[in-house]
Formats: sequence, C-alpha cells, structure tokens
Amino acid sequence: MSFGQGGPSWGPGDSQRNNANGGDGRWQAPGGQAPGGTPDWAALADESAARGKRKKLLLVGGGVLATAVVGALVAAVVVAAGNGSDTAGKNLPSPEALPSKSSEALPSFTPKAPAPPPDPKDFISSSKKDTAPLGAATLFPGATIAVGDHTYKKAATHRTTACSSVTQGALGSVLVNNGCGQVIRATFSKGGIAVTIGVAVFDTEAQAQKAMKQSAGGVASLNGAGVPTFCRNGSVCRRTANAYGRYAYFTVGGFTSGKNVTQSDADVFTAGDDVAEFTFRQIVARGQAQASAAATAPAS
Repeated sequence: MSFGQGGPSWGPGDSQRNNANGGDGRWQAPGGQAPGGTPDWAALADESAARGKRKKLLLVGGGVLATAVVGALVAAVVVAAGNGSDTAGKNLPSPEALPSKSSEALPSFTPKAPAPPPDPKDFISSSKKDTAPLGAATLFPGATIAVGDHTYKKAATHRTTACSSVTQGALGSVLVNNGCGQVIRATFSKGGIAVTIGVAVFDTEAQAQKAMKQSAGGVASLNGAGVPTFCRNGSVCRRTANAYGRYAYFTVGGFTSGKNVTQSDADVFTAGDDVAEFTFRQIVARGQAQASAAATAPAS
C-alpha cells in the first residue's frame, strides 16, 4: 500500500532490506516520520508552522518597508507643496487686513443735460420776446422776391397803426376787436397780375389766430410804384387769410386791368400763394434769428 501521492512504500520486504544492510531493523522515514513507518504528524505540523511563520515575517517585513518608502515620498511631496504655498502666500494679506464691504452708499453723479435750444416760434408768439426791429423793410427786403422759379417785382409798401383804415368789408372791425397794433402792406406784380399782402401784428398768438378765424372781407389793395389801382370798384379778386405766431396775414390778388378773376385763372392763384408763402418764411426766419441770438448770448 502507499500513503500519499509519490510517497515511499513500505512492507515486510523493506524491513528485510534494512536488516540485510546492517541496520537495526528500524527504518527512519524522511521528514520526521516515526520509526516503524508511521509519519510523525506533530513534527510535520511544527515544521509546516515554522515555514509559514518565516514566510509571514518576510511578507510583513516587505510590507513595512514598502509602506515606509511610500510614506517618505508622500511626506516629501507634502513638504515641497507646503514650501511653495508658504512662499506664494507671503504677499497675501491676512483675513483681518482684507477690507470689508462698506455699508456707506457710493456717491452718484447725474449728468446735467444741456439746456434745449430756444424754440424760434416762442419769439414770434409774444410781443414780450419778439423785440427785433419790425417794418416793411425787414419783412420785405430787396426789390424782388423769388419763390421757386417764380420772381415778382416789389412795388409800393405801407405801414400804419390804424388797422381798420387799410381793410375792406368787416375785416377792419375784426382786427381792432382783437387788439391789432399795426398793419404792414406790400404789393408785388408780374405779367399784369398784382398781389397786395397785409400783415396785421398782435401782442399774442391767440389774438392773431382769433382774428384769422373771424376774418371777413379783406385787406385793401395797395397801388403805386408802377402798379395801377386794382381789385377795387367791385371787381372780383382772390383773397386769402393765414396766421403764424402773433402775425395774421391777408392777401388780395387780381388783374391790373380790372378784369374779374375766375377759377380758371391759375396764374392769379399761384401769385397769391407765392406771396403768402414768402411772407410766412420771413416770419419764421425772424423767430429763428432771435432764437439763435438768445442761444449764443452770454449768461447774465
């Protein structure tokens, strides 16, 4: 029989061989077997335990050494990082030195907008502001006027403070009742057609607007300086009424021959509209000039 894989075999024949070789008849099994061929289990156990203990000591020793090496490397890295952090932090202020958020409100600055430029119409809407020189020469300067490609020759001019004396029909009483201060007239002609414009001047815009809306009749034509009497003695003429600022202005236009004006006489309508347009522009320019002068005047 055998005990264990590859182990020695024993039996009567083995004992005889030992005796033949001069032995004492007891066979000593290798590995601490007891005499008589029976293994010494206690010895085997002690030997196995001793081998395991040595192996364990070797493993533990190697682990301690590896741990020590890793710990040394980690400590070196921590020290190096600590040195860099300390150097970088030398220039940082301490928490106590950092400024705290102030509860005081920061000053605010509101940009001051420049004053708006004066409105030109303000200067021609009230006699208190409209103080520039006023007359036929300022409203109708020069020998001619031009509107678009139409040119008209200036004839006679006239100015009066007796407003009703230079009107026809009910216009005189309308001007007086609304506080008219003066009427400035001028006549312009072209190709047998003449137009007289009369500018009635009031203290306020409201008075001028009211006079324009209540107007009836018209301004009397002004002859002279090469223009004969026209639009008189019952002849039919074309009349207009407008107002801007404290100025109300009225036109009367027709043929210098005394012929009646009809709806088909476009040249008469055009001439009246051109003279009224030129007068309107002159009044606007008057306001612009005074507004510009006020804007550039030094502060008092």
